[in-house]
Amino acid sequence: MPIRPLRWEDDALWLLDQRLLPAQERWLRFDAWPGVVAAIRDMVVRGAPAIGIAAAYGMALAARAGERNEASRGLAASRPTAVNLFWALDRMARVTPWTAGSALAEARAIEEEDRAMNRAIGRNGADLLKPGSRVLTICNTGGLATSEHGTALGVVRTAWERDRDLFVIACETRPRLQGMRLTAWELMRDGIPFRLVPDSAAASLMRAGTVDFVIAGADRIAANGDTANKIGTYALAVLARHHGIPFAIAAPTSTIDPSLETGDAIPIEHRGEEEVTTFDGVRLAPEGCPVLNPAFDVTPGSLIDWIVTERETMPAPFDFRKPSPV
Repeated sequence: MPIRPLRWEDDALWLLDQRLLPAQERWLRFDAWPGVVAAIRDMVVRGAPAIGIAAAYGMALAARAGERNEASRGLAASRPTAVNLFWALDRMARVTPWTAGSALAEARAIEEEDRAMNRAIGRNGADLLKPGSRVLTICNTGGLATSEHGTALGVVRTAWERDRDLFVIACETRPRLQGMRLTAWELMRDGIPFRLVPDSAAASLMRAGTVDFVIAGADRIAANGDTANKIGTYALAVLARHHGIPFAIAAPTSTIDPSLETGDAIPIEHRGEEEVTTFDGVRLAPEGCPVLNPAFDVTPGSLIDWIVTERETMPAPFDFRKPSPV
């Protein structure tokens, strides 16, 4: 069965609570937009494309309640880095006439289009992977992060569907362990061979020659190709370049933000200290320990070999100020 993090059913948005995976598969029902804001902020739903889709459905709920402007402001403030959120809100703002029916139809269209884009990303990116490739990933970029299938993990999934001859190395992805909890769960469901590794093992594995390709997702891509993604992605790009290993980003074109010249302008979300100091409610750090917890880092476009979108696979160097020829 396809892996999907959300659905619209019985006049409400249902979200798979990703905070509980893999131990529990619990769906939460939202029939008002403030709950969707909290779900995005608290990472019930996460992954840039999935956040955008959830926000679109949040606006559909707002249309039903007659609270368009309040909902738009609230959803925009939920998480600052993922540009798909703002792309979806901008698209919903252009819906005319603004009725509950037309808003819901647009949200559904955004979800269906994302599903098709993910399949196209998978097809384009799979061409980069040679048979037998050992592919390293970070965070979760699969069905749970999108409408279905995935971006970077969608590339892996498509390549596996083609020849069933690759191996995944999944970084645990501290501090919220999306690689350990979510990517491992998806790979096991699909029967794709993999090993979970500590983030700190990546350098040693590359030096040992056991990594052939690195692929990651994106939350925002600046005009020059600088890419914000889960914290730790920049380190993998530096390591890959040092060891001569290809490094690719996979994301829909809605993740590209040509209004930002470079990644220096991308807002970086900083999250609560409890994500670092505690685990499953158990405190690990000393009481009062000071914490810095950036959720994302920015990988310079100069360290990225390809950016894969639903339209094409673009080699470096990148310039998204120019319209795509596709």
